[in-house]
Amino acid sequence: MTEDRAFPSESKLDTTVPHSARIWNYWLGGKDNFEVDRAAGDQVIAHIPDIPIGARAERAFLKRVVRFLVEDAGIRQFLDIGTGLPTADNTHEVAQALDPYCRVVYIDNDPLVMAHARALLSGTPEGSCDYVEADLREPQTILTVARETLDFSQPIGLMLLGVVNHLMDDEVAYGSVAQLVQAMPAGSCLVLTHSTAEIHGEPMLRVMRETTERGGTPIRARTRVELERFFDGLELLEPGVVTCSRWRPDPDSTEPEVYLFGGVGRIG
Repeated sequence: MTEDRAFPSESKLDTTVPHSARIWNYWLGGKDNFEVDRAAGDQVIAHIPDIPIGARAERAFLKRVVRFLVEDAGIRQFLDIGTGLPTADNTHEVAQALDPYCRVVYIDNDPLVMAHARALLSGTPEGSCDYVEADLREPQTILTVARETLDFSQPIGLMLLGVVNHLMDDEVAYGSVAQLVQAMPAGSCLVLTHSTAEIHGEPMLRVMRETTERGGTPIRARTRVELERFFDGLELLEPGVVTCSRWRPDPDSTEPEVYLFGGVGRIG
């Protein structure tokens, strides 16, 4: 961590409106959230009781994907954008448990996450783990700071888990992802998860509208076809874009289908 990347003061934290990263932390059983986040999270659960199951399924998806990228794809570098608050099995923990030399750069724009960055920065001595405050809407800024830690001549795992669904404008969403993908070296992989309404239908859309109207982080659903568009020009690996719990599950998995869909695309 360079000296000019100071941690924000607690005064920058807005605890009067719910924030997606803190709600997510609450659903995962974490303690880095406020009453407003728990209330918002409980309101969502009232409409969609299995919402925390989806949160846990996405975390299990992350573990399986990182394991695949390290063990099968030979990737040792990760650019994790929209990482959220630290919980168990963060990207660097999974990757460095497999190879301690893995290098990880986390990107997020939430001051609360920045305040907890030191927890994320406790990687292995052999590898590297950095955290940078930046926004997915500014891909060139992200690429500039990522190059300080990652070697862009070697494959990178570009992790976009549950973050693109906060970009409401399609032009911005597809454009930002495309700029990042275009900068990735051959052999890299795009990993993306996104909320959909294909499991819960109108109740999910209503929850998203209400969350946005309450002043929380805006969120929207996209269809499977819309999600496949993020992988245009890439080799979309089997089984394609599916509910997270169905992406190469462990043999003994009993996870149900969840509202978060995900996929992995290899960059040629």
